[in-house]
Amino acid sequence: MNIMEVDGYRAKIEYDADLDQFRGEILGLNGSADFYGKSSSALRKEFKLSLQVYLEVCEEKDINPTKEYSGKFNLRIPPTLHSKIAAIANGEDKSINQWVSETLKHSING
Repeated sequence: MNIMEVDGYRAKIEYDADLDQFRGEILGLNGSADFYGKSSSALRKEFKLSLQVYLEVCEEKDINPTKEYSGKFNLRIPPTLHSKIAAIANGEDKSINQWVSETLKHSING
């Protein structure tokens, strides 16, 4: 995964062949902020600058800089997978929601 982190904010990094530079897009914002750099150090420097400018604008306009999430989302999966998850969760005396939440948390925390 091409993720860079600065001050608790994360950005997705991609290579832009047309510009021969790396492009970063800061994730989880109420708006958008991107930045470019030819090296990882240049990219990190531009990330910090772009984030700083974004946060200053949000403060000036009294806008919450980050998206707020409800903690709910719908997931469509094949019925056979649903059945297997239900059986595993039941076998561990957990709800499907609890089992899926724990499994997702484990998958991102390693």
